[in-house]
Amino acid sequence: MSLRRTGPWTAALTAAALLCSAGVAFADDVPGATTPAQPSEKPSGGADGRTLLASVSQSRIQITHSGGGTEQGSMDELTSVDPNWEPPVCWYEPVFTPQALKSAVEDLEKNGGLGAVNAHEWWTSGIFVDHYDKGEAQDNFDLNSPTNSTAEGYKNYNIGKDGMFWRSVVRKGHESDIKAWDCGRIMFWQDAGTIPDDENAPTPETLAAYAYDKIQVPKTDVELKPEAKSTVNLPTWVWLDKGTFKEVSVRAELPNTGLWAETTAKPVALHLEPGTEDAEVYPASGDCEINDDGSIGTPYKAGNADKTPPCGIRYLRATNGQPYQLKASITWEISWEGTGGTNGDLPDGTFETTQDMAVQEIQAINR
Repeated sequence: MSLRRTGPWTAALTAAALLCSAGVAFADDVPGATTPAQPSEKPSGGADGRTLLASVSQSRIQITHSGGGTEQGSMDELTSVDPNWEPPVCWYEPVFTPQALKSAVEDLEKNGGLGAVNAHEWWTSGIFVDHYDKGEAQDNFDLNSPTNSTAEGYKNYNIGKDGMFWRSVVRKGHESDIKAWDCGRIMFWQDAGTIPDDENAPTPETLAAYAYDKIQVPKTDVELKPEAKSTVNLPTWVWLDKGTFKEVSVRAELPNTGLWAETTAKPVALHLEPGTEDAEVYPASGDCEINDDGSIGTPYKAGNADKTPPCGIRYLRATNGQPYQLKASITWEISWEGTGGTNGDLPDGTFETTQDMAVQEIQAINR
């Protein structure tokens, strides 16, 4: 017998309690396993009950990284410069062929537990038999709609038909986000070679945004002269060699849809914040643009001590025990291309590093 909901939030709380008692895991844990599964960029789980029990954030989108990197090997995620932008919170993906769904339900009946009929509802095997085998209609769970819509049932899991059953997925870390309830349809059928007529159906731009969320860029301190210790009224030259930063690309593909997108991050500028108001930056905006050869700024050379650097800082007051915190942030320009010649731009990304800068009070210096 299937679990019945008495209201959106009651159902969510009830399901959460049952998940704990049934040993069902969230995130990238494999339900019923004695130890958590290791996170993977590739889809996991076969045509069995464990797939039916898969996490709401276990996307089947396949990710490939290319380009970029640094000899230092340390990488981290970008932050969008637009605080109001974020990748989609939820979307739909193909999950089961007819035979795979039948096998998964039979496994669930045999071994017990709860299965995910969408990203929010977990049920015993009853609803899967009633709806996908016996043809009974069921309510969708459209929390953000005025009324719940009704999903027509299926006979014998649509075996013999060409297509797949699709189910909602929630972006990892946003399982409790109210926006995740936009994808409230219970698992539904879609003919092969077609995409659902739904505002939350995946698109190349959906995949481009998903790939953006997977981009990692090198963490590298900028080159300084003098290094770590500057002198009042003498400029500190700042630069990045052309080999340090390169374009980084992430390709996202959603199997069984023909959809793909490749998102590319290109370094375009370095922004400096000296860590004190008693300083001048060069240029005055603090934005050092990337040169034609891919470098930023100009390396210091002997005899340049009194010259103004194209990218740098002049400290006007010495530190007193505590160094200034020099912030250097790289701006990455984000673009994408995808299925059918689609393409576009996404908000720039940024990555910031902080370095200690001690400044000494010496009026004259020999170099």
